[in-house]
Parts: sequence; structure tokens; C-alpha cells
Amino acid sequence: MTRIALLLLVLLLFFSFPVAAEEEFSLEEDPFAEPEAKKIADPLEPVNRGIFWVNDKLYIYLLKPVAKGLRVVPEPARISASNFFSNLGTPARAANNLLQLKFANTAGELGRFLVNSTFGLAGLFDPATKWGLEKKEEDLGQTLGHYGIGQGFYLVLPVLGSTSLRDGVGRIGDHFVDPLPPALKVEELVALRALDGENELSLDKDTYEGIRENELDPYLFVRDAYTQMRAGKVRK
Repeated sequence: MTRIALLLLVLLLFFSFPVAAEEEFSLEEDPFAEPEAKKIADPLEPVNRGIFWVNDKLYIYLLKPVAKGLRVVPEPARISASNFFSNLGTPARAANNLLQLKFANTAGELGRFLVNSTFGLAGLFDPATKWGLEKKEEDLGQTLGHYGIGQGFYLVLPVLGSTSLRDGVGRIGDHFVDPLPPALKVEELVALRALDGENELSLDKDTYEGIRENELDPYLFVRDAYTQMRAGKVRK
């Protein structure tokens, strides 16, 4: 796993600089033109589109029907489950806030964990937010972006969906500060991750269905939306 992470990091550094160079000002650009949406390199587009198609069918015929079935569970209970998994993600968020020297956010995340793990009954409830301790979402992909590393190229992963070379490396790094992997067997971890994903999908208001219905090319829409979303998170 360590060798794979190092290889991905080398690739990330190699591909991120050409992407950044494309953003430099050109004398041929129209200074009065509307700013173009932030782009990402997509050299694997044919492969990405193939995986996107498979993910689309998996979503429509398996993942979303299961999520709709979960809606028989009262929404407050499903929100509590979401809170529980979010509370378990505190170590990664706190570590990445610390790596970005956001000390107040780091303290806030640790405070949230303490409050929600006690008064929130092991994280099932979120009294910390009501008490002014807002969650500060940070991951290793954002940390790398914070220090100027570009997204590299776009990737679509089976089941997991959109990511980039930088964010893919980040997922591997965040894995090592996740409290679940060392505590569980692989099959137990996969089952919990699947449950968390299906629960989150059950709380979603059919966002992807709207994209499929209204966009001429859902692949391009999702790719551009993901790129802009991640760029916005890095700027915060």
C-alpha cells in the first residue's frame, strides 16, 4: 500500500504542474470575456466514461432502490446514523486542519468529538453544532491543494465515482488515520462503508436523477461540478 501511495504521489506531482501552467495569463485571451469554469485534464475520458456508465446503471438498478428501501426507517434515525459515521471521521478532519495550520479549526474538531461522543451518545446526535462548534470539513486532498498541488487528472472510480489524482492519493492517506480499518475485518469494514453510503443516499433528495433528466451530457456536468466543488473547498 505504501509503494502504491508513493507512486501515485509521484504521478500527482508530475501531472499537477502542467495543469497549473494552463491557468497562466495569455495575451491572446479576451480580457472582456466571461471567466471560464475551472477545468481539469481528462486524458482517460474514454475509460472514465465507461466506468461512469457502469456506475450509472449500478446506481439506478441497485444502489438507489436499496436507499429508497431504507426510507422506511424514520428520517431522524437515519440522520443519527449519519452523525455517528461523521463523528468517526473526526481524526482525519482534525489532522488535516492541523496540517494546514488551522489551529482554531483543529481545536473545534476535537471539541466537537468530545461533546458529541459524550452528550451526543457516541456521536448519534450533534449537540456540538447547536453549541457553535461547526464541522470543518478537511481531507488530505484539500491539504495537498492548500499547499499548491494541482488536481492532476480526472478519474472515475468504480462505485466511488468522481475523484482526481490528487484526491485519490488523499483518500489513501486519510485511510491511515481512520479508526475503523485497524479495528475491523475487511468484510466488516466494507459492510459498514456500504451501510454509510446507502444511508447517505437515502437522505439525498434525488439529486442525480435531476442531473440525468436535465443535462445533455451528465458525465461532463458531474466532472465540472466535482472540479469546481473541490476547488472551492481548497480555497476556504
